[in-house]
Amino acid sequence: MPIIDHHQAPEVPWRPGYRKWDIAGAAQGVTSTFNISTARTGAGAPIHTHNVDEIIVVMEGALEVSIAGETYTVGKDHTVVVPPGVAHGFKIVSAQDARIMVFFPALDPYSEKHTHYMEGSRPPSVKA
Repeated sequence: MPIIDHHQAPEVPWRPGYRKWDIAGAAQGVTSTFNISTARTGAGAPIHTHNVDEIIVVMEGALEVSIAGETYTVGKDHTVVVPPGVAHGFKIVSAQDARIMVFFPALDPYSEKHTHYMEGSRPPSVKA
């Protein structure tokens, strides 16, 4: 279906303090992945790489983002663009929850096929 009601999207168990809803993917007949997440202060993703692009749009809150060893504070109405193979991670640093949108040009971007973790581990709900 070409029109997706975000309120009907399935929530996917992710990380403590980090909620994720898959908006578009294989079920919609596309070859990319799009999700919306909310996360509390301190939640985020450990340092990792993907072999595909990742685009993160910050809709609310602020993230401390590490990209290729550099640290940036990224707030509302900004986009983080991560090329393939670049080590990155983030944590929420705003007092309020952050709301982000994430796009990947792949159907299983968090699998072993596409993601390698240098710190921490992949979320328990992700199939290897």
